[in-house]
Amino acid sequence: MQKLELHIEGMHCGSCAVGIQMLTSQMDGVSKAEVSYEGKTGVFEIDPAKVKKEDLVKAIAELGYTAT
Repeated sequence: MQKLELHIEGMHCGSCAVGIQMLTSQMDGVSKAEVSYEGKTGVFEIDPAKVKKEDLVKAIAELGYTAT
């Protein structure tokens, strides 16, 4: 497993963070997702053989947020 931290812009409330967390935690290869509205961050435990950083960035972008 690999730990990956992303900066997430565009969240307006705690519900935004919950939505991102729910989506990413269901992705194949993501074993843990913790998204903080206050910190504007997402911390993910991933299996790099199944999911890449770019996959997470794209999924978050599809919800209307920017992850770097």
